[in-house]
Amino acid sequence: MEKLERYLRFIREAERLKDVLRTAHTSTGRHESTAEHSWRLALLAAVLTLCFAAALAEDTGLADVKAKGTLVMGFDEEYPPMGFVDENGEYVGFDIDLAKEVTDRLGVELVLQPISWDSKELELSGKNIDCIWSGLTMTPERIEQMTFSIPYLANEQILVVRSDSGIASEADLSGKVLGTQAGSSSVDVLNANPDLMAAIGEPQLYDDFVTALMDLKLGGIDVLLIDSVVGNYYIAQQDDPTQFTVLPEVLEAEEYGIAFRKGEQTLADAVSQQLIDMFKDGTLDTIRAKWFANDITLVAQYAN
Repeated sequence: MEKLERYLRFIREAERLKDVLRTAHTSTGRHESTAEHSWRLALLAAVLTLCFAAALAEDTGLADVKAKGTLVMGFDEEYPPMGFVDENGEYVGFDIDLAKEVTDRLGVELVLQPISWDSKELELSGKNIDCIWSGLTMTPERIEQMTFSIPYLANEQILVVRSDSGIASEADLSGKVLGTQAGSSSVDVLNANPDLMAAIGEPQLYDDFVTALMDLKLGGIDVLLIDSVVGNYYIAQQDDPTQFTVLPEVLEAEEYGIAFRKGEQTLADAVSQQLIDMFKDGTLDTIRAKWFANDITLVAQYAN
């Protein structure tokens, strides 16, 4: 629809040329000659032609990746179980396993590129990476700025506290110190929740959720607003998972998607199709079962 609207605007502008008469004047007030008038029309036509060419510009996202033979995946390396460094110093995670399978099927090599989460959009627009594939919530603002794959995983924003904190619900958070990750959708959730913001004041922001969870464990903050995907995984990995409690309130239900540069629909569609094919042949569920006990994938609804 956006391309069609650009075409129509071009046609409307071109149509207006028929109404331009040779009665114009130059910037000095002198009556414009036929040659000058024709020259101005030619310049206008050239500008409109360039605009039309831009409107018709081909989406080369998939072709570019195929041509260079690599897909550079930008991800948060401190975001278990989606992407993180294991005890052997290797990058592992659910998103990484998915991306490896997708790129194998596309016939290109996967290049893993850790990025600062707070500058992920700049990394993508600056072409340092080809996609953001790291548990990225599909917010309205992000959908406006980038082109997304189909949603592939469900997530929730949850509140985690130490079990000995005396905090039993959101109602107990007045005056408490809340932490979350800078640049995450958790910050958007806070900004959209004025009552919670009024109760806690200014939140403590961290570069990554793992550091925030460690600070919660040590008592540096009282409560952590975090993606359920990360929070539940982290808690389950502890020697004593009962030291943490997830409060009953779910602040926001979300969907994860893979982000590409705005307009690179061919690449987004190709990746989405591979995810659908992986659902159909069972590969997606095999990878899911490696990282999650429950099936929180969303691809099935797009597989018909």
